Amino acid sequence: AEAAKRDHRKLGKELDLFSIHEEIGPGLICWHPKGALIRQIIEDFWKAEHIKRGYDIIYTPHIAKLDLWKTSGHWDFYRDYLYSPMEVEGQQYIIRPMNCLGHIMIYKSQLHSYRDLPLRYAELGTVYRYERTGVLHGLARVRGFTQDDAHIFCRSDQIEAEVMGVVELARFMMSTFGFGDYELLLSTRPEKYAGTIEMWEEATESLRQVLEKLKLPYKVDPGEGVFYGPKIDIKLRDALGHTWQGPTIQVDFNLPQRFKVCYIGADGLEHNVTMIHRTVLGSMERFLACLIEHYGGAFPVWLSPVQTIIIPIADRHIDYAHQMRNELKEEGIRTQVDDRSERMNLKIREAQLNKIPYMLIVGDNEVASSNVSLRLRSGEDIGLQTISKVKAKIRRDIEAKC
Repeated sequence: AEAAKRDHRKLGKELDLFSIHEEIGPGLICWHPKGALIRQIIEDFWKAEHIKRGYDIIYTPHIAKLDLWKTSGHWDFYRDYLYSPMEVEGQQYIIRPMNCLGHIMIYKSQLHSYRDLPLRYAELGTVYRYERTGVLHGLARVRGFTQDDAHIFCRSDQIEAEVMGVVELARFMMSTFGFGDYELLLSTRPEKYAGTIEMWEEATESLRQVLEKLKLPYKVDPGEGVFYGPKIDIKLRDALGHTWQGPTIQVDFNLPQRFKVCYIGADGLEHNVTMIHRTVLGSMERFLACLIEHYGGAFPVWLSPVQTIIIPIADRHIDYAHQMRNELKEEGIRTQVDDRSERMNLKIREAQLNKIPYMLIVGDNEVASSNVSLRLRSGEDIGLQTISKVKAKIRRDIEAKC
């Protein structure tokens, strides 16, 4: 019953966050203003944290020539999930299923020395994969989604430090969004793979050593690596104990070899870089599905699309309500006024159903004393408060990301 109540498809409709339309196509998401705002807040936070950690933000095209995907191996190993090629001026193109090849092309646009490495390219890149209709599921399994993607180009002696840095960033992200419970899996070579067994063993051992040095418990997930390399998968557990695919970290010796992605070493010779593919949230769509169900739609204050709603008891209190809204907006607090001609109890009930964290009730007493009456979405009635106290409380909650 609790799982049904928290279902992100149900709450997505009730809270007006997103929709899927047969006219557009299954598995393709339309983000409504409130859902788009939550996503923007997450993406802005993501970008700021990556810039702090030495990543460069980039953008790459959504389509590319088919020959590029043949060189990478995606055409051979991943064809069942690729959309059909389109012909443009006698050339065949496909819509991208991954972001990595654009990042490789940016790296290859210049000659790099061993001193330049590591280079960390990050992109919130939208990709498209042909998932069968029967497996599509709300935001959790879709055909078009945005990965919080990054690729690190490094020397082999830098792999351990870079993977450690990614694991630490992933754990910081999960903690910030309220996920303290997760499991780590070391996913090894699948039946269909590119490269040599020696390359796979070296890459797998690199990931294993990081997990053991960090003293993180993990399980081996045999055969669940991607075709170009092994990976660490982190599965998030939500409030109901359901697991969700979250961060993933992959060490890849294969694509640098296929595309001759090199650097000039201290010896003056060319050496292949190592690529680390990684996400620290997963896809934005699946992560939002996980967040919705984890919090049952009652997002932390910093993520709530509407943080405060002001409810005037009668029409004569509307001007005061708008004055309060302007004060809160100046503090960067997302605020609405419910000035409809409806009963106050109905407005309070609807605010609770919309999971709005704070309700400020204003009537004759509040106008006379220049205060507000504070109620929480839990139903708790705090009572008369000064607007300065309310602003300070909300700002503390936003800054603490709670």
